[in-house]
Parts: sequence; C-alpha cells; structure tokens
Amino acid sequence: MKAILSGLAAILIGAMAASYAKLPPTPPKSDAEKAAEAQKADAAKAKDAADLAKAQDKAVANWKKNAASMDRKK
Repeated sequence: MKAILSGLAAILIGAMAASYAKLPPTPPKSDAEKAAEAQKADAAKAKDAADLAKAQDKAVANWKKNAASMDRKK
C-alpha cells in the first residue's frame, strides 16, 4: 500500500514539475511561410463567404417557395 501511494506521489510530483517547464520559443517564420499562411487564410475566408451566400440563397428560395402557404405575399 505504501509503495502504491509513494508511486502515485512520485507521478504527481513529476506531472507538476513538467507542467511548469518552459518550452523553447518557436523559430521566427520566413516571409514565404507568412505568405503561405496569409494565402490559406484568404482562401478559407473566401470559402466561408461562398458557403454563407449559398445558405442565404437557399433560405430565400425556401421562403419564397413557402410564402404562399403561410398566407404571405411574395
């Protein structure tokens, strides 16, 4: 029983020590890496905008289709 408790205490102390360890700083990014990240971000932004526009068009088409059945004017 003491062996188990001392083992758990050692693991706990090791985990606490590891959580306070400092990680080395990341290396600075080159201009090419920065440009690639910016290009990916722009592509993702454009895709999100296209998806939003598609969803909005679908919602408007659905509303127009069902407006008459809900006693609304088109």
